[in-house]
Amino acid sequence: MLDTDEQVARLKRQIALINHKFTASPVKSKQVPATPPSFGIHASTPRWFIEEWSEGQVAGNEFGQHFQTERLFASHKSHGSADVGALMDLPNDLLDSLGNGEIPNVPPHRWAFLDTETTGLAGGSGAYAFLIGVGRITPEGFKVRQFFMREYAEERSILAALEAHLNDFDVLITYNGKSYDQPLLEPRYVMAWRKSPFGRLGHFDLLHGARRLWKLRLASCRLMQLEEQILGVYREGDLPGELIPYVYFDYLRSREARRLVPIFHHNAMDILTLACLTAIVPTAFRATDSESLARVGVRRGEDLAGIARWLLAAEEHEQALDLLKRAVAVGLPDSLLFRALWDIALLEKKLGRSAAALQVFTELATCRNEFRVCALEEMAKYYEHEERNHLVALEFTNQALEFQPSCALNHRKARLERRLTKPRSRRLL
Repeated sequence: MLDTDEQVARLKRQIALINHKFTASPVKSKQVPATPPSFGIHASTPRWFIEEWSEGQVAGNEFGQHFQTERLFASHKSHGSADVGALMDLPNDLLDSLGNGEIPNVPPHRWAFLDTETTGLAGGSGAYAFLIGVGRITPEGFKVRQFFMREYAEERSILAALEAHLNDFDVLITYNGKSYDQPLLEPRYVMAWRKSPFGRLGHFDLLHGARRLWKLRLASCRLMQLEEQILGVYREGDLPGELIPYVYFDYLRSREARRLVPIFHHNAMDILTLACLTAIVPTAFRATDSESLARVGVRRGEDLAGIARWLLAAEEHEQALDLLKRAVAVGLPDSLLFRALWDIALLEKKLGRSAAALQVFTELATCRNEFRVCALEEMAKYYEHEERNHLVALEFTNQALEFQPSCALNHRKARLERRLTKPRSRRLL
């Protein structure tokens, strides 16, 4: 929040601007300014206009000025299924499982979550990062500081400010940052005759772990897709990323600062989502017990079931079984619940716990779902081979045939009927 003096000063500027608009003569308003304007800036436009739409301040250093703002997501808040306050409790070695030994073990408050908004999606030396956001974990919550380039001449100022800010961190966390954000920023530092600050930071790119975890489950592993499918966050009125460069170019021409508000919000939300997913993805590769997942804020059954699928593929059966059971306990929609129960039953059977598997198969057999017939067939197998009770096995086979006739079930029925009609041989005393 702005202090009282700054609020009064802002109000005075607004009043002065309104007075000027209605009192200046038409001829005077069209006069050419005495000094030529900077590239992309109209000299008649006040340079403090961005403050009218964002609570921030003009910051300066030896290379000039730029605009920056900071936003706090309080620790008692949640971001979809993720607990913002739980980020502070992440273990120092959380990133080891995916870091290939390149990430130092430092506390979470030494991690910098970075994302950029640029003038071109293709990158390269001709693209500028006009907005750079850096998120950090604090006891008060998750803070996002944003450095904004109001005109091209302010690039050296925001690069220097970013460099100074990153001195407080040892780890850089991005989403596709190794392929996009860092390669885009490093040439900008070279062109500004400054050394890049990224060399000393351990760079953890979350995209690669997310793809390993969810590429088979989701059609896309874009950050916003994971935000919706994994965290359960659906943005309203968000600005599509491909339109962001055009909005910035329009701002440079028109100086309409209000059009930038969605970009600031988009950038901050991307960084918050990045932090929350960082609490989930590496956890699936290092510690999948229920307490660890609860500690990092995993709450939704869908998240747990999705991680369990990956563990099943990796043949981590006990861990997958534990997660599936917790997912069912937390709550799943029917579209996922019956699949999770089926996987639980198969895992119990695979691990040699036939009685536990039978209990879940029975639950699936008593209600309408896509695994009902398969569950009845598994129950028939159990009573035929484990209990040697051919009559009960035949009953479950007939129930399965009522729902879905098949050659395999007909063959099982015929075999059981033969065994039941075959006279038993009497043992000699």
